[in-house]
Amino acid sequence: MRRPVALRLSAAVATLALAAATGAVLTMPEASAATGGATGYATQNGGTTGGAGGATVRATTGTAIHAALCGRASSSTPITIEVEGTINHANTTKVSGGSCNTAAGVIELKQISNVTLVGVGNGAVFDQLGIHIRESSNIIIQNVTVRNVKKSGSPTSNGGDAIGMESNVRNVWVDHSSLEASGGESEGFDGLIDMKANTQYVTLSYSTLRNSGRGGLIGSSETELSNGFVTFHHNLYENVDSRTPLLRGGISHIYNNYYVKLNKSGINSRAGARAKVDNNYFKDSKDVLGTFYTDAAGYWQVSGNTFDNVTWSARGSENNPAGPDPQSNTTVSIPYAYSLDDAGCVPDIVKQTAGANKGLKVSDGNCSPQTPTPDPTDPTPDPTDPTPDPTDPTPDPTQPSGTNLSIGAGADGSGKAAGTSYGNVRDGDMSTYWSPAGPTGSVSVKWPSATAVAAISIREASGAEGAIGSWRVVNGDTGTVLTSGSGAGVITFPRTSLRKITFEITGSTGTPKIAEYETYAG
Repeated sequence: MRRPVALRLSAAVATLALAAATGAVLTMPEASAATGGATGYATQNGGTTGGAGGATVRATTGTAIHAALCGRASSSTPITIEVEGTINHANTTKVSGGSCNTAAGVIELKQISNVTLVGVGNGAVFDQLGIHIRESSNIIIQNVTVRNVKKSGSPTSNGGDAIGMESNVRNVWVDHSSLEASGGESEGFDGLIDMKANTQYVTLSYSTLRNSGRGGLIGSSETELSNGFVTFHHNLYENVDSRTPLLRGGISHIYNNYYVKLNKSGINSRAGARAKVDNNYFKDSKDVLGTFYTDAAGYWQVSGNTFDNVTWSARGSENNPAGPDPQSNTTVSIPYAYSLDDAGCVPDIVKQTAGANKGLKVSDGNCSPQTPTPDPTDPTPDPTDPTPDPTDPTPDPTQPSGTNLSIGAGADGSGKAAGTSYGNVRDGDMSTYWSPAGPTGSVSVKWPSATAVAAISIREASGAEGAIGSWRVVNGDTGTVLTSGSGAGVITFPRTSLRKITFEITGSTGTPKIAEYETYAG
């Protein structure tokens, strides 16, 4: 299946400088992660773009992920969080802020929007700790592994799902991820991906779901029917007892998935659910499609599927398998464009593309894998990429390199004009800004512990270029003037360790508007 044009994520240099008390440590990646375009139902209802257009930060702990969310200007400010390393209970604490609602021991994407969580580098593993999405929209989770999340025992994780969506969730794309357990409910594990309480417009693509009693569900009960419009494609379900998925009401599109060793049942359509089931490959499994464990009937439209060593149970009052010769009992209209791989090649193409750390390879629609450009798991340019056009402008040699320490730091100042905010100078967003209450004034960036700074970049908002006249850079701890001059831009001075650095405008030719006050170690 061909992917839509890749989304562009912000190339802005951004990271968080965080309190030692939170344990949050982030470093700037060598290149921003790029995701492909969303597919399936996640393209509907306005589409799913995640953090496209916002700042990009890197996190190596769960606390740092929470801090990145809490450091935004608002709960809807776009952000891409590049995750590397192992995230677990020991490094995931609650972080507070006006743009977040987090909790300890679980990655909480709650009451937020416009976020991408993507694994980079050597990979991102969420170990015994789930990702929970609540009252949120426009979320992308990509290239991560979530394993062994329990609902009981120790350590525990809120809800017990590897990825759980609940309470008015809209537009989520989970892609190229590996969701794994080590047993069923009796061993303390729950679902790998669950959607409840009015969750809609979701796509699960190119992912693996393994070694679990429960693959996942849509709807928590036979009367909880507010969920739907979910696409499952090019996923590998392996050694799963049931719920691949369990559908209660709503519409689902299930195509080009590879199912191996479904031990009890597979796609369980019930309580009026309607599933379009196309060109999947089922192998060494039992009761892979039907209505099971209830008399509340569900429905399916089938075409092009392969059933390889699949066994079927006899029909009963609460057991209605679709086979051994599955026939359609409904029709489902799909509103988006898609291409089907032949079922015969599904095992091979899914093995090559599904799961984390596969280079985000996808099917080209003709049973051949292709790698999007650029590969977000490899920040080093491919040597086969074309060389830059010699007419392209060269980078500004005066722009500081490394981490922008202002993102996620604190900010204050001498005063602010109506409608502006100190926090706007360190949110990574050039469309927001701070203005002094008059023609002169100061704005400061501050940290909870001493931070080494050797350069700043003052970036004026569009339309206000040249308004800043004379200025001073002051050590906010001691009052020492580090340097002075005129005009915005990059300013360097001897490397100084401090907790607060102040940019003081002492003269102006118009209304100063500082969009970003970036700080660098050197």
